[in-house]
Amino acid sequence: MNSSRLRLYVDAEFCSPYAMSAYVVLREKGIEFEMSPLDLAASENQSEGYASLSQTQRVPTLVHGDFALSESSAITEYLEDVFPQAPVYPKDLWQRAKARQVQAWVRSDLLPIRQERSTLVVFYGRKSKPLSPDAESAARKLFGAAQSLLADHREYLFGQWSIADVDLALMLNRLILNGDSVPPELVEYAQRQWQRPSVQEWVKLQRPAI
Repeated sequence: MNSSRLRLYVDAEFCSPYAMSAYVVLREKGIEFEMSPLDLAASENQSEGYASLSQTQRVPTLVHGDFALSESSAITEYLEDVFPQAPVYPKDLWQRAKARQVQAWVRSDLLPIRQERSTLVVFYGRKSKPLSPDAESAARKLFGAAQSLLADHREYLFGQWSIADVDLALMLNRLILNGDSVPPELVEYAQRQWQRPSVQEWVKLQRPAI
């Protein structure tokens, strides 16, 4: 199974933070794969062929031989299990659980930020109007949690880099790259994660005009 060719389905604009997370893990692990962009605006994700691979009809979806898997955190955990080289999660069980907690949190909470600061801000430079009170409240919650996780000016969340660092940095960059007020230490942290070569590969992908 390990030697089977992998294919990663992503959005055609390369704006999905979740597709980015799976892409970065594949690059970090040095795994050969092919990438297939889907035009979500044209509902290509709802086509019969894609729906047969992805029950959720979302991106990303990873195909590994005859096996297909959707939802980014499931994909990154699967890749960690099948390709243990170049770990992308902490080895310590408690820290690994905390890393997964961070991933689950930024995917399921902070909705006002995700609504008002789409990743078009991050990858297309499209600026948005000032945050609503609900989004400001979510931002304060984000900053407080991030500052607690990064106490003592640590470089990474859990001693060494993990994919949770990329996921958290992207959430922060929704605000930073829009010009919103973000604590300087969190700006520095997010910028540091953004310079990682695997992240820069995704950032520099050629995107279609929108």
